[in-house]
Amino acid sequence: MVIALAIVSTFVGSGALGGTPIQSAAGGWLSEDGTWIAPAGPAFAIWSVIYAGFVGYGTWQFLPAAASARHDAARPWVLAGIVLNAAWIWAVQAGWLGASVLVIVLLLACLCRVLVVLESARYRVRPATTAPARRGPAGRWAERILLDGVQGLYLGWVTVATLANVAAWLGSLGFSGAPIGPVAWATVLVVAATLVATATALYDGGRFAPAVATAWGLAWIAVGRSDGAGLQSASLALTAGGAAVLVLLATLAAWLLSRRSATGEARDLLADALDGGGDPVDGR
Repeated sequence: MVIALAIVSTFVGSGALGGTPIQSAAGGWLSEDGTWIAPAGPAFAIWSVIYAGFVGYGTWQFLPAAASARHDAARPWVLAGIVLNAAWIWAVQAGWLGASVLVIVLLLACLCRVLVVLESARYRVRPATTAPARRGPAGRWAERILLDGVQGLYLGWVTVATLANVAAWLGSLGFSGAPIGPVAWATVLVVAATLVATATALYDGGRFAPAVATAWGLAWIAVGRSDGAGLQSASLALTAGGAAVLVLLATLAAWLLSRRSATGEARDLLADALDGGGDPVDGR
């Protein structure tokens, strides 16, 4: 039901079911040239991937292979994130930019919660009376793609979308970046997105899905400010493009550090077990 709501809302937001296309709704403030930080139009193709993931998740969540402590803990937040996306579309359709900012901030917080739950669940121990679900490689890969992967893309994209939404709302109120100016203000927002993405990478050990989505959004901001149409700024385009590369490099570095840390811990456990002749987990 929740997935169906999201899909219907998407069709409304595209204008296919009589709604106003998002880029034309709310006075056009969310269009590709509505603000200096708006990504170019092709950036929004990422929604096709995210919604395809929602559809896949909607089926997978009911399968026995989906049974895991991580999924059980994350599922309410995942569904809440899908509902909030639908609420955002309807708020924009109504022209309520201020309300849409509130909704997308809640959505970003919800997706951050999904990330925290998925990370912390990796270290949670099941009660001894609970038999763990047996899943093969296919089940584990399905979880990585439909849960970690899709939610990661969702988080990374919404990170950029939140800042663009805030800029659109403030622009509708007459704010143009004073006293530093519109381009400098947009640059501040690009830096903020970069910092959030880098912090996310450090927290989750360099998961690439959030980073790829954030870098995608930043790269299309660069394209939008340098494509020869609408709002143009070479300095902002260069900053956004550089930020996209920086996010990917920071994530790669975080991933390498996490792999090195995991390898070191495994090596230490094995060495302790060999030295003490005990179990590598509890040392007995």
